[in-house]
Amino acid sequence: MITKEILGQMSDNNDVVKFTLTNKSGAKVTLINLGATIDSILVPNKKGDLVDVTLGFKDYKNYLNDGAALGKSVGRFANRIALGKFTLDNKVYNLAINNGVNHLHGGPTGFMNRIWSSEVIANDVIFTYTAEDGEEGYPGEITVSATYNWSDDNELKVVYSAIAKAKTIVNLTNHVYFNLNGESSGDVHAQELKVYASKYLPTDDTQVPTGEFAAVAGTPMDFTASKAIGQDIDADFEALKIGHGYDHCWVLDNQTIDCMKPAAELYSKESGILLEVATTQPAAQVYTGNWLSGAGISKAGAEHQNRYGVAIECQNFPDAPNKPNFPSPILEAGDKYEESICFKFSIK
Repeated sequence: MITKEILGQMSDNNDVVKFTLTNKSGAKVTLINLGATIDSILVPNKKGDLVDVTLGFKDYKNYLNDGAALGKSVGRFANRIALGKFTLDNKVYNLAINNGVNHLHGGPTGFMNRIWSSEVIANDVIFTYTAEDGEEGYPGEITVSATYNWSDDNELKVVYSAIAKAKTIVNLTNHVYFNLNGESSGDVHAQELKVYASKYLPTDDTQVPTGEFAAVAGTPMDFTASKAIGQDIDADFEALKIGHGYDHCWVLDNQTIDCMKPAAELYSKESGILLEVATTQPAAQVYTGNWLSGAGISKAGAEHQNRYGVAIECQNFPDAPNKPNFPSPILEAGDKYEESICFKFSIK
């Protein structure tokens, strides 16, 4: 069942709309058209109580321009582009600098601070946004969509697609943060993470990949076997010092093009909830919310604090437009970009 509610209006008189998707067991997902955002996911814990396992805001107005990008769809290019510059067909494009010296998540407005149009088709909620040629400095008009489906098996499938009128770059993902004990329940240090990746991307001190592929074996970046997020998060390791915790891109194993593959698993012994993440994307950026403090009032009415959630952002590699050895982010005019992410919840 899908229901629709108007939360209010933006300054430009566009309605902010919330959709609630409820399956046959009563588990539910709420979505907001501001940023094509995952506002909440309520699933049962081992006691059978529904728990909201994603971070979000009590007041929808706080989703506008929130630096943490809670639950939002980010683009035109998710993650970082070094110095806000890239070259396409011998032309240099200059983008906004909004993360130190770099460009992040499509710019200060990007796709995440726009009102997307919305429609319900069968069991899907579909959000659509058209970005003009030159918006945030990117070339080519592009129409993007985010399609959400919530199954009776407690699986949230997200499909991102895009078609451009001129050659451009694109990299779309969702920036949802998880806490399997419930939002505002405390930090995620004790929750256990597994990442299906034997390599990660080292970065410079501005968190842009160097272009190297480094083995995780023997380092705090090794999540090939499930371990507590907090086990090594403060280790004396250069990558963790740069990110103030985990904020890095893992290269997923089994790089079969266009096929779903396991990306990560997150588990809480306290709640008994297991999250399995699968994707068609080549990588996953794991961010442990190291800068969440001051992000605003949570749905539970408390202040967000550092490491109160973990984001598992399935995407292309950061700075791919400037790294020829990374998967190409180029979308030719008229071609279709399509990538999928699945979040499946169960009790373990």
